Amino acid sequence: MDLKELLEQFNNGDTLGGDPEVLALMRFYAREAQKITMEINTSFHEPEELRQLFEELTGRKLDEGFALFPPIYTDFGKNIHLGANVFINSDCKFQDQGGIYIGDDVFIGHSVVLATLDHDQDPDKRAWMHPAPIRIGNKVWIGSNATITSGVNIGDGAIIAAGAVVTRDVEEKTIVGGVPAKVIKKISGGNES
Repeated sequence: MDLKELLEQFNNGDTLGGDPEVLALMRFYAREAQKITMEINTSFHEPEELRQLFEELTGRKLDEGFALFPPIYTDFGKNIHLGANVFINSDCKFQDQGGIYIGDDVFIGHSVVLATLDHDQDPDKRAWMHPAPIRIGNKVWIGSNATITSGVNIGDGAIIAAGAVVTRDVEEKTIVGGVPAKVIKKISGGNES
């Protein structure tokens, strides 16, 4: 099995159980992500160097408007997809096996968690994992300490309040907050995303 085949399993939403080959490959990429994020997090880098390291982490070319304030943590890295002009503030945690898709002009606050894997509810199958993507639209602002769970879609122009736990889709131009997150209000005005 190679990375492409592993990503296909993740992106198809296949349940990940006891396949030793899959688990070994997941561990390999987890160690690679740890190595790259350790480099990002433990010494100073100019913005261009940070972009290059994040490109190495994701395996994808990034827009020149990408900005990152370390530290950042991820346990895979290869299923993160970023649009143009994305800003990621410090201490974020991205569990991206299920896929993290971030649109253009997105602001991600301090200590945001994006988690795309769930463990099985059956105690006898608890080690089994169920991947589902997180999709974040354009011009979204995610406040500090928010958590977005697997399978959630966030519409263009939405705002996720600080500390929110988002377990359901968020419509475009909507502010949500709380635990679990609920609609606070719709956003009026502004150009279309």
